[in-house]
Amino acid sequence: MAIKQELIDELLSDYKNPEDLLGEGGIFKELKKALLERALSAELSDHLGYDKGDPKGKKTGNSRNGHGSKRLTGEDGEMEIAVPRDRDASFEPQIVKKGQRRFDGFDDKIISMYARGMSVREIRGHLEELYGVDVSPDLISRVTDEVMDEVREWQSRPLDEVYPIIIFDALRVKIRDEGTVRNKAVYLALGFTIEGHKEVLGLWIEQTEGAKFWLRVVNEIKNRGVNDVFIAVVDGLKGFPEAISAVFPETSVQTCIVHMIRHSLNYVPWNERKAVAADLKAIYRAESADAAALRLDAFEEKWDGKYPPIGQSWRRNWEQVIPFFAYPEAVRKIIYTTNAIESLNMSLRKIIKNRGHFPSDDAATKLLYLALRNAAKKWTMPPRTWKAALNQFAILFQDRFPASIY
Repeated sequence: MAIKQELIDELLSDYKNPEDLLGEGGIFKELKKALLERALSAELSDHLGYDKGDPKGKKTGNSRNGHGSKRLTGEDGEMEIAVPRDRDASFEPQIVKKGQRRFDGFDDKIISMYARGMSVREIRGHLEELYGVDVSPDLISRVTDEVMDEVREWQSRPLDEVYPIIIFDALRVKIRDEGTVRNKAVYLALGFTIEGHKEVLGLWIEQTEGAKFWLRVVNEIKNRGVNDVFIAVVDGLKGFPEAISAVFPETSVQTCIVHMIRHSLNYVPWNERKAVAADLKAIYRAESADAAALRLDAFEEKWDGKYPPIGQSWRRNWEQVIPFFAYPEAVRKIIYTTNAIESLNMSLRKIIKNRGHFPSDDAATKLLYLALRNAAKKWTMPPRTWKAALNQFAILFQDRFPASIY
C-alpha cells in the first residue's frame, strides 16, 4: 500500500533525532498504536453494521459501549491500546484477539531463540536488550511448552510404507529424573525415503534399557505405517538387532561402520591412530566378506599385542558387519559414511552443550525437536550416489520394491 508523500512529511514535521522516530514515544510506536486502534474501530463498525455516529445505529439492539484497555508486548516494548466494546459483548476483534497479550510473531521469536540453545535467562536478557521488554520466565516456559503439542503430532504422524535405509543413533543428555540427574540416551531414527530425502522419523528418550525398549521403538515405527525397511543401520547396542528382526524379519541389520571405527580408535593413542585407521579401512573397504575376514586376521596379527579389544570388538559384531559386503559401492558408501546422522548429531550437541542438564524429559524433547526442525530446513537434495543406489535397491529387493516407482 503506497503512502502519500504529504503524509510522511506531516509525520516528520517535528523530527529532530532518531529518538523522535524510534524511541519509546517515537513516531513508529505511536503510529502503530493509532493504526491498531483505528483498525479495531473499523472492525467494530463492520460487526455492528454502522459507523460511529451513524443514526442507523439507533435501536438496533446493540451499540458501542466505550473502550477497555489492553497492554501488548512486542518488538516495540509494551504498548497500551484502547479496545472498543459493544453492549452485548459479541464483538470478536481479529487484529488483536480477545485474550491476546503479545503481538503476532513475538512468540515465534522466543521459540527461535530457544531452538538455538539459549537459556531462559539469556532469552530474557536478549529481549530486554533489543526491545526493552521484561519477559517473565513463566511466560517463556508457557510459550515453549506449547511446542509439545506440535511434538506429539510430529511423533505420531504417518510415515512412508517403505524406507530403503533407516539409521538409528543415540546421543547422551543429562536429565533430572526423580531428584537425580541421569545421563539418559536420546535415540533418533533417520530414514532415507525412496526419493533419497532424509527424514527424522522420531526421537525417543530411553526409560528402560534393553530389548523391550527397542521393541517398543520399532513397533511404534511400524504402527505409523512403515511396512518394510531394506537396511537398518545400528550402533551395536545389545538387543537392538533382535528387536528389528522381530518386527521387520526381512530387514538386513547392519552395524554402523563409523561407530565401529570410533570405538576401535578409543583404545589407540594419537600417534598411532592414523596407522590403525588405515588398517581398519582395509577391512571395511574389502571387496567381499571373505576378503574382509582375511584382512581382520592380518589386523589382529599386527595389532593384537597392543590393542586386543579392537579385534575382539570386530569379531563380536561380525555378523552385523558382513551384510555390508553384499551391497555394491553406491549402497555401501551411504551406509558406512553416515554423514547425515553425524552432522545432525553435531548440530544437536552444539545446542545442548551449554545446558548443563534438563529439568525433565519434556524439556529435553522440546529443545531437541526444535533443533531437528531447524536442521531439516537445510535438507534439500538426496545424496549424490542415491540414483545409483536406488537402481541397485530395485534389483536387490525387487519383490519388496514399491510398484509405484516403476
